[in-house]
Amino acid sequence: MKVGFYSPLPPARTGVADYSSLLLSALRAVSTGDDVEVNAANADVNLYHIGNNQLHLEIYRQALERPGVVVLHDAVLHHFFLGTLSEAEYISEFTYNYGPWTEDLARELWRRRARSAADAQYFRYPMLRRIAQRSRSVVVHNPAAAAMVKQHVPDAVIHEIPHLFQAPELPPPYDVIRTRQQLGVPAQTFLFAVFGHLRESKRLPAILRAFHRARQSASMTLLISGEFASTDLARSLEPLLQAGGILRAGYAEERDFWLRASVVDACVSLRYPTAGETSGIAIRLMGIGKPVLLSAGCETARFPDSACIKIDGGMAEDQMLTESMIWLARYPSDARVIGERAAEHIREFHNPQRVAKLYWKALVPTSPVFGADR
Repeated sequence: MKVGFYSPLPPARTGVADYSSLLLSALRAVSTGDDVEVNAANADVNLYHIGNNQLHLEIYRQALERPGVVVLHDAVLHHFFLGTLSEAEYISEFTYNYGPWTEDLARELWRRRARSAADAQYFRYPMLRRIAQRSRSVVVHNPAAAAMVKQHVPDAVIHEIPHLFQAPELPPPYDVIRTRQQLGVPAQTFLFAVFGHLRESKRLPAILRAFHRARQSASMTLLISGEFASTDLARSLEPLLQAGGILRAGYAEERDFWLRASVVDACVSLRYPTAGETSGIAIRLMGIGKPVLLSAGCETARFPDSACIKIDGGMAEDQMLTESMIWLARYPSDARVIGERAAEHIREFHNPQRVAKLYWKALVPTSPVFGADR
């Protein structure tokens, strides 16, 4: 049997490309003779990786033309359509999802689309009906994404498969110590970090406010590692970024990413509004034993409370985040325990072999189970 594999792959600078490269290897490693071919012209079943940026446009079109199994890395595709369709096409797609009586709403959302990255209203309409209806089945990474698919197509076949984690070859301790010294972070100072594409939904204003308050009560530094998705966002945050205790670093290639990840003591990975996504960066940091502060919600419901720190949204966010940062900085031994529990959880449920077996079940439901998949 041949499986067609459609996804951005490295050197594309996306988390989906990195994930897909690892999954491709894992699928081939547990295969019992079945073939997995990238961009196969002819295959028995195709696996399509769909995200909300333009790298996925042709993949999305092929998934509609030749239905197969779709992986929704973002369960909110609204922004994808805003970036790929004309006004008339967008309104047609919106009303296909939510009924002809929503045409006026669609026109208003199109008119105000410049604010779509931060406006929660755009995240309330994932626009999944067409892809979920056409596909044999849909793969998601968390219960929130599964609920979004079910809302649009109640009889869709949905497979919730954990986000894959491949343990990396970490840098030697002397490199970690040297890098920390180069950053100017003393050994007794707790180092937090935010990684990845810095977009509005990552809650940077809230993180920076909480950090500057927490810094008055404990010794800490915050590394912001990544590129801003918006010059307006970068400009609006400039006063907070210049207020002291902040380190800036741009996009990191794979080796540098793992070096920075090894250097930090904890990661902050918040999301609001959410798009039904599971943070690959959070999985990576948890996998190497770092405590991660996550936004509480269905997206993070599968992570044990003892293996991460969940921050409530809304009015409680600032206070919970501030108090959590102070706690970790004052009691680094607690932080290490949380990190150890995180690594145990990721090793058990997110390891490549287990995840690949679950994918094979989704791709070939009638095939034998490749061993236990607990």
